[in-house]
This record gives sequence, C-alpha cells and structure tokens, in this order.
Amino acid sequence: MAPINTPFPVLAVASAGSLYYVRKFDHPLMPTMPAFVAIAVLLYWSVWRGWLHPIYISELRHVPTVAGFPLWGQFIPIIFEECGVPQRRWHREHGPIIRYFFPLGCERLSIADDDAIRHMTVKNPYNFPKPQRVKLWMVRILGEGVLLAEHDEHSYQRKTLNPGFSLTAIRSFTPIFWEKGLLMADLQRQEMEDAGKTTTTFEALEWLNRCTLDIIGKAGFGYAIDSLEDATLPICQAYRLVFNFDLGSRALHGLQAFFPKSKHLPAKMNRDMEKARRIILEKATTIISEKLEEAETDTNAKDVLALIAQENLRLKGKGEPGLSFETMRDQIMTFLAAGHDTTATGTAWTLHLLSTHPDIQDRLRGEIRRHMPFLFSRTWHYDATTDTLPDPDQLPYLDNVCRESLRYIPPIPMTVRESRRDDVLDRFMVPGGTVLYMVANAINRMEWFWGDDADNFNPDRWDRLPSTAVPNAYMTFLQGPRSCLGRKFAEVEMKVLLCILISRWHVRRDFGTPDPEDWKMWRLVLRPKEGVTVTATPVRD
Repeated sequence: MAPINTPFPVLAVASAGSLYYVRKFDHPLMPTMPAFVAIAVLLYWSVWRGWLHPIYISELRHVPTVAGFPLWGQFIPIIFEECGVPQRRWHREHGPIIRYFFPLGCERLSIADDDAIRHMTVKNPYNFPKPQRVKLWMVRILGEGVLLAEHDEHSYQRKTLNPGFSLTAIRSFTPIFWEKGLLMADLQRQEMEDAGKTTTTFEALEWLNRCTLDIIGKAGFGYAIDSLEDATLPICQAYRLVFNFDLGSRALHGLQAFFPKSKHLPAKMNRDMEKARRIILEKATTIISEKLEEAETDTNAKDVLALIAQENLRLKGKGEPGLSFETMRDQIMTFLAAGHDTTATGTAWTLHLLSTHPDIQDRLRGEIRRHMPFLFSRTWHYDATTDTLPDPDQLPYLDNVCRESLRYIPPIPMTVRESRRDDVLDRFMVPGGTVLYMVANAINRMEWFWGDDADNFNPDRWDRLPSTAVPNAYMTFLQGPRSCLGRKFAEVEMKVLLCILISRWHVRRDFGTPDPEDWKMWRLVLRPKEGVTVTATPVRD
C-alpha cells in the first residue's frame, strides 16, 4: 500500500474530531481541521501501520519475519545491497517463505518454496499479476506488450506471438545470430589492429548490446538497425539513458516505485527517461509502419514480426479481433528492450565468469574447436547463403556453461506480484493485495535446491544435479504461462555469440577496472555498474 492511501475512516474520524474541538473550544475551523488530519495520518502510518498492525494484527504475522522494526523496515539493505542478496541471506536464516518490511510497515513476502512458486506460476498464476505501480514504472520503456499484459489479454497476446518464437522460427533466425556475431568479432579485431596492438581491452557489454540490438532488429522485424557500425545512433543513446546508474537516478527510481507521479518532477533522470521513451516509441512506430503491410503480404518473410502479422491475419479471418496497431507497436518496444538487453547482459556476465575461470574457458574453447574448427581459421568467412553451421545446442559443455552462468547471475534478478484475492501458500494465508517477490537471484542460490556449493560457479553441476534441483529452483526465465516467451531465442543467440567470442579471443579480467561483481545495479536487468571490461588476446589458428 502506498503511504498516500490513508483509509477514509481515519480521515473521517479526524475531521469529526476537529469539528467537535472547534465547537467545544470555539476555535477557528481552517487551522484546526488540517492539524487534526495531519496528526491522524501521522498516527495511522507511524503507530498503526508502522507498529501495531504488522506485529499484532496482520494475517501475515505468523510468516517467519526478518528482525527489525516495521516503521523503517529493511529499506537500507534493500536499497544499498545487490538486488536479491538480502533476500538470499534472510531465506537462509528464516526459511523458504519470509516476511520483511518496506518503510511504514508495508509488508512484503519473498517466496523460495517449490510448492508455493508452482502455485503462483502454474496453478493459479492470474491471481498474482504485476502490481499496477510496477507496470506504470516499466511501461515507459517496454510499452504495454506481452510482458506487462495480464489475464485474458496476456493469454491472447501470447497465443498470437507464439509462432514467432517456435523452434522452426528460431532455426531460421540462427544465420542472423552468426552474421552479426561474426561482424562484432571482426570489428573488435579491426579496432585492435588499427591501434597497432597485439592485444586489446574492450567493454564487452557495450559491444554485446549493440550486437543483440542489431539481431533483434533483423530477426525480429526484418529491419536493419546497424548499431554495430554506428554506436552513436539515437536508439543506442536511448538505452544508455535508461541504464544511467548515478545516485540521484537510483533514488528517484526507488521513489517512483511508491509515487508513480514523481516521474513528472523536473529532474534529469525524468528528462532522460522521457527522451529515451520518445526515441524508442518513434523507432517502434517507424518499424511497424514500414514493415507491417509488407509482412502481411509477403508470405516468405520469416522474421518474428512477419510471423506475428500472419498469425494476426489468420485470427482475424476466424472472426477474432487480432492485435491492434498500438498493441503490435508495443510488442516491438518490448522486444527491442527485453529482446536485446537481457541476452547481452547474460552473455557479458558469462564472458566475465570465463575471464575469471581460465580452466573453464580453455575447456569450453576445446569443445568449440572440436565441433567448429573453421571458427579458428583466419581465412574462413561466413556465407549465409551456402554455409550451414553446426547446431550450438549440440555442444554439451557450452550448454552447461550457459545454464550455470544464468543460474549464478540471472539477468532478471526478481519479479514482483500482488495477490488479487485471498490465497494460501504453504500453510500461510495470503490476503488479497499482498505484494510478493520471487527473487531469482536468491532462489537460484538456495542450498535446499542446489546443495552446499550453491554459491559456486560450477558448470559440471548440470551433469549430476541433485534430486532437489527441481524446475522451480531455476527461476531465470520464470515458469508457467508467464515464463519468458523468448527463452529459446535467447539461449541459442547466447550460445552462438559465445562460440564466436571464445574462438576468437582469450579473455582475462582487466584488473585496471572495477570488479563487475562488486557492484551490480538493477534496472530492468542486473547490470555491472561500470560494465564488463576484459583484456583479450587473439586465439591462434
């Protein structure tokens, strides 16, 4: 509940009390009533909501609770620690379902219990939608696409979008993954050679963001963004503005989670976000305007937008309403953001982990060399019209490395839900209106799922998983009907990019820059504050 939502009975009692006081003591009304209302609001939030209700009255008081006074709660560790790390610590101390507090006694549940997660994601997912305040915060950049749609609208959008992310569709996109990934590696090498060096240092996340943006442009919409060749494009600048991590921006983003209207304050972060939204909205409108008619008439087009448009026509032919222009435009906004930055961030974290685990990197390179020796030749050049490359899904150790990296540092560290009606999780009654978190960055590290080495980066664990490593122990892509629609797209894309990068470069951590794991920042994705800088030496033929 937001602090401004003081119940009407409290305000009514305060008003009645002020009227009685005015008549009894013959005081003027105007200064008296505001004073009574202010005192009532203060007492309600500080004494009732911040102390008595959560400790003695709340239906959630029986849930294992993190120590601390509800009035100020656990706000400091939540704000100043990495997203998910406090919850990871609290779950280890208190168990798989815990209660903690935001300021003013606002109760929160964190769920890391298999049965409870299954109930929220599979058995009764539409009783746990995203809170409205979260949607208002995210919609500026993501649009009202499938990621933010709820209930019947979500089901319908997902049904319409499914053909664009089928296995058949993804196989047709894989040549684009290779084309853009190889271009990125060639540009990195050219940059090194132009500087007259035999080794180079590059910020991997910036390169990967541009590469995956170009991939989603071409594979998603049949549209050439070409940010690899031009890093100054407005669309690139827009996403840089979104992920500005200065202290003022972080504080204002936190404020907007409670007070959405604070997005209208004349602050730099708000101006940056509005500028980014305008650029992204303009690009999405341009893409949909240019490509929609072509996609609907060209049955040979195989990008995601074309497949969605063809499915849309089929549904309209059956008498269903299909997706509106605005809804399809918002899908493009969703795909532009979620379809490039999550994969880029996950791949960058994997590259960082390989740079700090040279034995794992060398073993992975050996597997790639056995299956794809041509990648190690300077004379080989990819021709998408004639070359059919091996399926990266056939490399078992690569699969292990990717899954372990995404478990160890999930790009989307958490998801938040709010119960619509009363429900039961495990043995606890959860009233309607309760805010609940499923924190992947905690769940993915819980010992009761993964064993005593849950905090270790160990790709070999996937060859001998314990029986407790149930599907809900791996929440990187969520589960159930709200799970990530583009999961397979992202997994194959990530594998292709790693095959290219590890066959071209020996990477080591650049100790002249901050350790990316020391300060991970969350805004849509869990990014390193200063990026992922690696020292790279070319791999010999």
